[in-house]
Amino acid sequence: MSALHPHVPGEPSFLLPFDWVKQHVPIHGWKYWGLQEVELAKVAGSLNRYRDFDRAFLPLRGWTDRLRKLERAWRRGETFPPVQLYKLGEAYFVVDGHHRVAAARRQGGRYIDAEVFEFLTEVPVSPSDSTADILLKAEQVQFLRVTQLDKLRPGSAIQFTEIGGYRKLLEHIDVHRYFRGLEEQREIPYEEAVVSWYDRVYTPLVEAFRRTGILTAFPGRTPADLYVWVSEHLHYLRERWGPQVDLDRAARDFAARFGIRAPSGKG
Repeated sequence: MSALHPHVPGEPSFLLPFDWVKQHVPIHGWKYWGLQEVELAKVAGSLNRYRDFDRAFLPLRGWTDRLRKLERAWRRGETFPPVQLYKLGEAYFVVDGHHRVAAARRQGGRYIDAEVFEFLTEVPVSPSDSTADILLKAEQVQFLRVTQLDKLRPGSAIQFTEIGGYRKLLEHIDVHRYFRGLEEQREIPYEEAVVSWYDRVYTPLVEAFRRTGILTAFPGRTPADLYVWVSEHLHYLRERWGPQVDLDRAARDFAARFGIRAPSGKG
């Protein structure tokens, strides 16, 4: 999802700060892998020098004599001591050896010898991720841990492009559970509420998006994004016009007001 936070030309794309990532991504253990060959393209962060190099490991403060010497040594085929890396997901973070990584990248190297420590996490961190991407992935993992929706409804892939969407879904599930409990005069088990919300609330609205074609009016957005926006818009319309406002009307009205072009579907 890095496209949501594009790199601005002329502005450096900093390395991922390891401590920041570790703070926002739950860690449940670690492994020592010893010496390995690591693909340089997967080295995307740093323990403590993430503002000294950009994502391609070009120095942000100019080329030093040390870097030039390392480049000449690389061209001569000299052997470098292994760098030290932390691994988290599929991304690697430099602990020691930033200049060696920079020289190797500059000279077109594909792999580098490294001593690797891996921090174990369920969040699928990728070398191309921005900090916003990582926050989104961490939110999704937390949402699935709480709801178990991926197990209760296999194939129910819910993706957001903005941070905070998964927290709103948890609120919607709680509200749905509360009102179902009032209607049925019983305590609704949480798993039952999750499935009920997905089947009765989320899925019908997403199907309305497909019928009306409004996704075309919001390029780059997902059905989950529109679910949050249109569900709020539906509530607004029903307060104004009454409960007769249906899902398709709310979807088309939202697209007409806020989309970049009119939806193609007739509904």
